[in-house]
Amino acid sequence: MKQMRSRILLIAALLSMLLPTSQSSAATAIVRDGNTLQLGNVIYRLDGIDVPSIDQLCIDEHADSWTCGIEARDQLTKLIGGKQVRCDDLGADPTYKKRRIGVCKIEGETTSLSQLLVQKGFALNIEASASGRFKPDEARAREDRHGLWKGCFAAPREFRAAKKDGPLLGAACRADRDREIREALFPEDLVMPARCNIKGKYAVRARVTGNLGIYHLQACRSYPGLKPDRWFCSEEDAQAAGFRRAYNCRSTTKSK
Repeated sequence: MKQMRSRILLIAALLSMLLPTSQSSAATAIVRDGNTLQLGNVIYRLDGIDVPSIDQLCIDEHADSWTCGIEARDQLTKLIGGKQVRCDDLGADPTYKKRRIGVCKIEGETTSLSQLLVQKGFALNIEASASGRFKPDEARAREDRHGLWKGCFAAPREFRAAKKDGPLLGAACRADRDREIREALFPEDLVMPARCNIKGKYAVRARVTGNLGIYHLQACRSYPGLKPDRWFCSEEDAQAAGFRRAYNCRSTTKSK
C-alpha cells in the first residue's frame, strides 16, 4: 500500500510539471512590451488584442511622429502600477511556442488588462467575430479619440509585416497627405528604441526556414552599416516576431 501511494504521488508530481496550470499565482509582472508580460519564468501574450511593437511609430493629432510602441508599453506599466498580476493560461502562443496566451488581470480586479488597453486606445481588438469581446471598447475609444486613435497609425500586424500600402487608422489620417504620412510611419531610418539594439532585416532567404527575416547582434560581422527594418530588445523578441539569427552571429566551437 505504501509503495502504491508513493507511485501515485510520483505520477501526480510528474503531471503537474507537464501540464500547464489554468491560472497563475499572483506575482509581480515584468512588462516586456505593450502586449507581453512576464510572471516568474512564464511569458504571457495578452489575449484578444494587438498592440504596437516597441519600434513602431505613429502620427499624433498635430502630424508629428511619436513612439507609440514605447508609449503602449509604458501605458501597460502604468495600468499595473506595481500591483500583483494573475493570468489565466489559455495555452501556448501559436506564433511562438515559448510564450503562453493569458487573460491577465490585476489581483482583485475584474477587468482584464487587454480590455483596459483597448479602452485607453492603445490596443486593437483582434477577434474576427462580430461579437468580439472588445469591439464596443474599441469603437468607444475610436469615437473619443483616445490613445492611438487621436492621430494616424498602421495596424500593428501590418507594421510588423511591412505592409506599407495597407489602410491607415485614426482621426488624423488625411487623404491629401497620404504619402507623407506613410513615409513617417514607415521611415527608411527607423529610430532605435532605448536598449533595443538588435537589428532585424526582412529577407526572402529567411523563408526557407519559415521566418520573415534575419536579426543581427552587435557582435555579428553583418551588423555595422546594416540598415534595419525592425529593432528588437532581445533575441527572444526577435524570434517571437518571426526572425532567425544571422548565421555569421553564431558562435563556433574550436576543435581541439
